[in-house]
Amino acid sequence: MFDFNFDFQPLVFASIALWSLALYLALTTVTDWLMAQLVRWFNFAERSLYTSAEEYEKTRPAREAQNSFYASILSIIPFFFLGALSHYLVDLLLGDSWALSLGILSAIGCGIYELGRRTGQADSGD
Repeated sequence: MFDFNFDFQPLVFASIALWSLALYLALTTVTDWLMAQLVRWFNFAERSLYTSAEEYEKTRPAREAQNSFYASILSIIPFFFLGALSHYLVDLLLGDSWALSLGILSAIGCGIYELGRRTGQADSGD
């Protein structure tokens, strides 16, 4: 019935996901800035839908929490594209198995870096 053939390669999707995770963890300041901008834009766009201030203020906390959730989900998308670009660059230069291996190593390394960075912030805050 359908004449579509999708070539599903789990290795490619796993590598892209690992590179995306690594970039998401490594670029925390960019992630936080992007989420703040998305929350601000969502709140502004939603405010324009209401005609009365009373109706807007009545459900404001719930809508702001929902907008924060949507912003955190949508902030992943640019890192997915950067992860795909990273995968294809490493795949082009070194090969497909290296793209996955370096994706694993970079995700582990960036995860350790992020844990150390947060521990350092918590220690300096005391």
